[in-house]
Amino acid sequence: MGMPEKIPEEESPPETVDLMEEYRTSGVSDILDELDRQLVGLKPVKQRIRETAALLLVERARRAMGLSHEPPSLHMSFTGNPGTGKTTVALRMADLLHRLGYIRKGHLVSVTRDDLVGQYIGHTAPKTKEILKKAMGGVLFIDEAYYLYRPDNERDYGQEAIEILLQVMENNRDDLVVILAGYSDRMDRFFESNPGFRSRIAHHIDFPDYDDGELLSIAESMLDRQGYHLDRGAVTVMADYIARRRGQPHFANARSIRNALDRARLRQANRLFEETKGPVNAEQLSTIIDRDIAASRVFTMQSHPREVSP
Repeated sequence: MGMPEKIPEEESPPETVDLMEEYRTSGVSDILDELDRQLVGLKPVKQRIRETAALLLVERARRAMGLSHEPPSLHMSFTGNPGTGKTTVALRMADLLHRLGYIRKGHLVSVTRDDLVGQYIGHTAPKTKEILKKAMGGVLFIDEAYYLYRPDNERDYGQEAIEILLQVMENNRDDLVVILAGYSDRMDRFFESNPGFRSRIAHHIDFPDYDDGELLSIAESMLDRQGYHLDRGAVTVMADYIARRRGQPHFANARSIRNALDRARLRQANRLFEETKGPVNAEQLSTIIDRDIAASRVFTMQSHPREVSP
């Protein structure tokens, strides 16, 4: 007869865990550093993300040491004006949760009402369930979530989507994180009308508007990534543009700055064709000058506020 098989001993849990080592080896430090590089300002947002990461690292350490633990609720609400970085932070959050083992895949599925709500009876449930199927194992980001609820329209099917979402948020919270996003005041009314969401969301993060200096830094960073730069005169005019544009309708923070720079590059290209008679060098091709920005209608429509193009 052969020797009896030796049953492997179970590994005992560690007596200590080095949290800072876990912070580095898990990749969390890389994600947070990238967030700092990618987004100007937003100090309170970045602080909340760091606090959330710390909580998750501690929970993971407790689990490794065999201590009692309960997975924290990770559904979130991001509130703030357009162009304040909510989608970018959601992407980084999905990566962070995946690195720490709280979601299987780490992908982000970004949707609006139209992706979830159907236009006729029997259409909404399949649409919503299909989106949820795609999002499982990752993060579902619902922008302008308050549009799901339209109590003034009796023939609206948004409530059906809400009920399905609430059920999945409760029953599958170990495999799906839902982030609701939108304007602060509208999200407050949405939560008042749908207390089921409020009770399931533990993390509410408000995204402040950028100040003028931060927007100028964002403009320079955007151009730098595209291989362009502002000359000295253009920096001054861009700062003036930001101050004026902020006071006009439909201002969308970094999104409005991106649109303005797209228009400035268009003007630069036309200027080079119209004014340059001979060869151009790399510096000319890469420089935005004051006139490329000053031609914006923002500078002529200050006294008649209405929707303006960049």
